[in-house]
Amino acid sequence: MTHSLEVAQLGRSIARSLQINEDLVEAISLAHDLGHTPFGHAGQDALNGCMADFGGFEHNLQSLRVVDQLEERYPIYDGLNLTFETREGILKHCSRTHALQLEAVEPNGVGARFLRHERPSLEAQLCNLADEIAYNAHDVDDGVRSGLITLAQLQEVPLFDAYRWSAQREHPDLSAPSMQRRLLYEAIRRMLSAQVYDVIDTTKAALQEHAPAHPNEVRRLPVLVSFSGEMRERSTTLKRFLFKHLYRHPRVMETTGHAQEIVRDLFDAYMARPEEMKAAFTARAIEGDRYGRARVVADFIAGMTDRFAVREHERLTGRRLLQE
Repeated sequence: MTHSLEVAQLGRSIARSLQINEDLVEAISLAHDLGHTPFGHAGQDALNGCMADFGGFEHNLQSLRVVDQLEERYPIYDGLNLTFETREGILKHCSRTHALQLEAVEPNGVGARFLRHERPSLEAQLCNLADEIAYNAHDVDDGVRSGLITLAQLQEVPLFDAYRWSAQREHPDLSAPSMQRRLLYEAIRRMLSAQVYDVIDTTKAALQEHAPAHPNEVRRLPVLVSFSGEMRERSTTLKRFLFKHLYRHPRVMETTGHAQEIVRDLFDAYMARPEEMKAAFTARAIEGDRYGRARVVADFIAGMTDRFAVREHERLTGRRLLQE
C-alpha cells in the first residue's frame, strides 16, 4: 500500500507538469500492484512455479483479474467496470501466451498492444517510470534503516551519493552520527526531486519533437515518458547496486527461501484440501476441474498479506518459518 501511494504521488506530480490525465495516472498507480502475492517478487516466483501446469502466474495479469473479475461490488457484473485506459495501464507486462488468451476473449483489447509491439498511453508510461523511481528510493531507505546496506557503501552509487554530499555541504550538522537518519531522508528527497525534474524535462522535449496529435499516435511512437540518457544510466547503476548488496544479501536470501516455501506449502495444502480456504473460495474450487481449482487457489494466495500467509502456513503445517 505504501509503495502504491508513493507511485500515485509521484505520478500525479509529474502528470500535472506534463498536463496529462492526473486521475488516470492515479487510478493506474493505485491498482498496478493489486495482484502481487505475499512476499513480493519472491512469492510471485514461487506461485508461478506452482502454477506451471495450470497456465502460470503473472502479478500484472493478476492485477487485471482482480479489477475485471474478482472484485464483487455490483449486483449484475463482476469487477469494477474500469475504463479501457485504466485496465490497459494496469497490465504493465504480459507474456505473448497470455496476451493471445486475452485477445481471444477481448479482441483489440488490453492484450493487443503486446502482440502489435505498441506503446501504452502516456499516463501508463508515466506510471511505469514512477513505479521504478518509487521502488528504488524505498529500497534504499529500507536497506539502510535495516542495516543491510550502509551510507558508506552507497558512495559507489553516483545517483545517491551526489545528493548526499550536496545535503552535507548545505547542512554540515548532517555529518554527525546522530543525524544519519536525517541525512538519509534528505539525500533520498533530493534524489527523487532530481529524477522527477529529469522525467519532466526529457518528456516535454520528446513530446515537442514527436508532437502526437491523438492518443492513438502515442502507440506507434517510441516511449515518450522517460529519463534522459544520463539519468537512465545512473538509475541502472543504482538498481545494480541494490541487486548485488540488498536483494542478494544473505539475510534477504534466507528470508526469500522461507517465503517461497510458505507459498509452495500453502498451494499444496489448498489443492489437497480446498475446504481450508475461506468459504467463497472453497465453493469455487470444488465446482471446477483441477485446472480451475488451481486458479482459485492462486487467487486466494495472491490476495494474502504477508502476515496472513505466515499465520495460515503455521495453522496448516504447525511450523513457523517467518516472524510477522
